[in-house]
Amino acid sequence: MKSEPTVRETLPEGLTPDRLREMYYCMVLTRTCDDRGFALNRQGKIPFAATCQGHEAIQVAAAFALRKGVDWLVPYYRDTCMALSFGVTPREQLMCLFARKDDIFSSGRQFPNHYSVPDRHIASISSIIAAHVTHAVGMALAHKMRKEDAVVLTSFGEGSTSEGEWHEAMNFAGIHKLPVVFLCENNEFAISVPQKMQMAVKNVADRAVAYGFPGVICDGTDPLASYTTVREAVERARSGGGPTLVEAKCYRAMSHTSDDNQLQYRTAEDIEASKKRDPVPRFEAWLTDRGYIDAGGILDMKARAQQEVDEATDWAEHQPMPTAEDLYTHVYAEGPLS
Repeated sequence: MKSEPTVRETLPEGLTPDRLREMYYCMVLTRTCDDRGFALNRQGKIPFAATCQGHEAIQVAAAFALRKGVDWLVPYYRDTCMALSFGVTPREQLMCLFARKDDIFSSGRQFPNHYSVPDRHIASISSIIAAHVTHAVGMALAHKMRKEDAVVLTSFGEGSTSEGEWHEAMNFAGIHKLPVVFLCENNEFAISVPQKMQMAVKNVADRAVAYGFPGVICDGTDPLASYTTVREAVERARSGGGPTLVEAKCYRAMSHTSDDNQLQYRTAEDIEASKKRDPVPRFEAWLTDRGYIDAGGILDMKARAQQEVDEATDWAEHQPMPTAEDLYTHVYAEGPLS
């Protein structure tokens, strides 16, 4: 699986060869889950799927830059790799896609990828675009008031930055110097609308200065560059320095969701050209060139990921569906006051 490194270099603080291989496996596992989701949708077995292909590097980097069990994620619906890196299992991911009764995120009531796993420090997602960013700021305020050593990282696409709640959250966090990291996964399209039709500035990060804290840019297809940038923002927040807006330049390899057709607003040539930035083979090549992994190790990881997803799919598909008796569960209060 691995050999002695052929290139001696200093890794970013907090990363070791074993953690690099763990990051790579999370990316491969995510890609396998994503492919399965779209296949199941095309087979008519699940109603909806959303991909994070092209986002895996920034997501795994962000998750690894946080302290699990201490810091909190407030993700958005495209953060499959971040969720898996933070402890969500393929079984739980597939249960969500199949909308089964025992889905831990919402008992089959929400869209796929609307993560809610408080015991793993993943806060619930709002379907209202950018509303979860204000939730993250509220959590960061609570941590500061309680003098807790915790940081909140919230992620979103560049389209979210057109919403008023996003600006309100940024403004409040800047005024109160809250321990929060704003992570924009900029894939250049808010569904079908290109960035140039969303904002008049070139970079989302340029907006941070208006709220009194730094805005930084990283290559969101490079796990190490992304890790270094996010980790610096996390440690700045933890030390009392306040927020940072991190803009990760990445790309969306597939349509917005299974209900979208990106060929209506992107050319086939543009889509094909963007695949040259695919973070999975790029990271694979980087690890191989330095001797952190060999061809056998890569094949083993891909086979293990495929086996995990195959088993999770078969298991989840045979779990019970919600029933009519479940209709009002988690909708109205239960107990003495009901």
